[in-house]
Amino acid sequence: MITISLRPVGRYWGTISFASTLYLCPILDLLLAEIPAKLQAELRLGLQEALVNAAKHGNNLDPSKTVVVRFSLIDNQYWWIISDQGSGFTPSSNSDEESTDYLPPDEAESGRGLSLLHQIFDQVEWNRKGTELRLCKQMENRRGLSLRR
Repeated sequence: MITISLRPVGRYWGTISFASTLYLCPILDLLLAEIPAKLQAELRLGLQEALVNAAKHGNNLDPSKTVVVRFSLIDNQYWWIISDQGSGFTPSSNSDEESTDYLPPDEAESGRGLSLLHQIFDQVEWNRKGTELRLCKQMENRRGLSLRR
């Protein structure tokens, strides 16, 4: 089941919550509905990675647990806050670290996903418990119309 609140207006936040699943196409479509077309593919990849992490690693695909996504456009920044009901994890303190060669195969796959988030989004932050992820994408400033001909 998917629960949706009103879409965000101004400084208000919209919310989507869903039972832990890897069937994310309708969720991603809703989250990207207001995103400029030129950014949709990149942001779809990043949001898919974040939602898979929440459902699979956070909630262990337990259908009784939900993933909650709050989203908003504030000034020129798109924000997504993704929460799961898992036990959390401790994110690496070095966000620039991209090599995962030292990790076991299962964890290396997750390490690549976390690295991908840092490449796509301008801000990637977790709460202390590791159950909430905040993602931000800065939009280009729109230039005013020129009066020159």
